[in-house]
Amino acid sequence: MDRNRFGKSPIGSLVPIRGTGGRTGKAYDHVAFMPQPLGDEPALDNAAWRAVSAANHALGALDQAGRQVPEPTLLRRPTLRREAQSTSALEGTYAPLADVLEADIGDQRTAELTEVLNYVQIAELAFAALADGRRLSMALLLELQRGLVRGTAAETRDAGRIRTVQVAIGGSTATALTAARFVPPPPGLALESSTRDLVDWINDTPRAGRDPVVAAAMAHYQFETLHPFNDGNGRVGRLLIVLGLIQDGSIGDALLSVSPWFEARRRDYQDHLADLSATGDWSRWVQFFAQGLEDSAEETSSIVRELLDLQESHRKRLRLAKVRGVAEDIARSLIARPITTITEVASLVGRGYQTASNAVERLVDLEILAPYGSGHPRRYVAMEVLAAIQRRP
Repeated sequence: MDRNRFGKSPIGSLVPIRGTGGRTGKAYDHVAFMPQPLGDEPALDNAAWRAVSAANHALGALDQAGRQVPEPTLLRRPTLRREAQSTSALEGTYAPLADVLEADIGDQRTAELTEVLNYVQIAELAFAALADGRRLSMALLLELQRGLVRGTAAETRDAGRIRTVQVAIGGSTATALTAARFVPPPPGLALESSTRDLVDWINDTPRAGRDPVVAAAMAHYQFETLHPFNDGNGRVGRLLIVLGLIQDGSIGDALLSVSPWFEARRRDYQDHLADLSATGDWSRWVQFFAQGLEDSAEETSSIVRELLDLQESHRKRLRLAKVRGVAEDIARSLIARPITTITEVASLVGRGYQTASNAVERLVDLEILAPYGSGHPRRYVAMEVLAAIQRRP
């Protein structure tokens, strides 16, 4: 890490670190960056505030659209899996979105798919906690990280705990710490205390009257800079964006997907985080972050509208063909489960296998469903729905 670049930061300081790389046993003697605790909203320029205003407007429109959906849980499933696939890809773990969408009906999972689906599980856990009136807490934060790495190579003794080892971003403590892009704070009481302070700060945002978008930008920077976990910081940090916006009342349901936007701008995202640490220029970071929220909210709203339009188009097609009953129920569920099997839809609609099979064949005749892939059990896909969910920013 460049001492000269980060040594004059107005929002953090360099602290000495010494130790031995865990893999090679080589000693290191360098510095790490410790951010100052967050305080009030920083002074922002007009361009940043315009971006914040636009982001708040887009989030409000998404929230309004979500509140008008008769069955919002149907929409949460594809948007959450889209977020899970993209947030994992940002960290170098790639599983095709189609595989993520059909994972519930598969009998084998790759290591990559396990990581992506772990994100789905912890996100659902977090959303349920907020729906039950719980606030973000250290206990919940640690539970989320533990669940994220469960059953993966990252499930070490530090799983579900604040890390006990030094980490480096864009480098390695075992080889080239001095060449790392960024070195987060060392493990210890100061790191744990700073993480607790951040959780308290996030929870205090409504009382303090902070703008939700600005607060989300500040909290995300602080979390990623602290890098409190041995693994999963990026994914947990992006989940905290959505959780914070829900806590602050900006969105009422967890439909927002932010990671596809940041994934498409990975280098810019990393550069803005590092530049803020070096310069303390909150305006540039907040403007970039707010643009991401605005575009993400508009993109999610567009996908939601397209899925609902497809659902209505299917309903009209069935009505014209004078098809009722089970086929209607299956068609309605396709915006949540565009890749399915007869066994799955039979369970979803509460009917027998043969009844469900007849209904699926009718949907194939009407070109709402089509056979998909090979193997057993036979899969079917709603191609228009899948295409809408797979859209990239």
